[in-house]
Amino acid sequence: MTAPTTAQPRSTASSFASPAIAIRTPGVHHVALRVTDLARAKVFYIDRLGFPLLAETPELFLFAAGGTAFGVRGPTADTETTDTFSPFRVGLDHVALGCEDEDELRRVAAALNAAGVENTGVKLDEMLQKNYVAFRDPDGIKWELYMT
Repeated sequence: MTAPTTAQPRSTASSFASPAIAIRTPGVHHVALRVTDLARAKVFYIDRLGFPLLAETPELFLFAAGGTAFGVRGPTADTETTDTFSPFRVGLDHVALGCEDEDELRRVAAALNAAGVENTGVKLDEMLQKNYVAFRDPDGIKWELYMT
């Protein structure tokens, strides 16, 4: 008779006692997003926000935001059709793009309004004393344009 198996506990801070790995990287290579409606997402990111389209297949499209590629994948059989993004679940909280010009931040906030995209308008992050504008994509994924 074999002993019953038990689930292994998640790693805790004490289980990482070895020296730090010290990963050397120039930054983010790409970000992948899962959406419930690929065509709707393409209209939002490419047509409405104006990000350049890099590549496209029936299952996904890629766009560039500055030097970072974003892959947007459509639903699979396992994707809940009624699911929406929540920054309160474990995983992605939001995506923040850098902005180097206050005028650009104001321009984007106004353009989002003109395009019918609900947003915060330009707000001050009290902790870091930086201005930003936040908005959500059609699946509720939160984006920020944040002063660097």
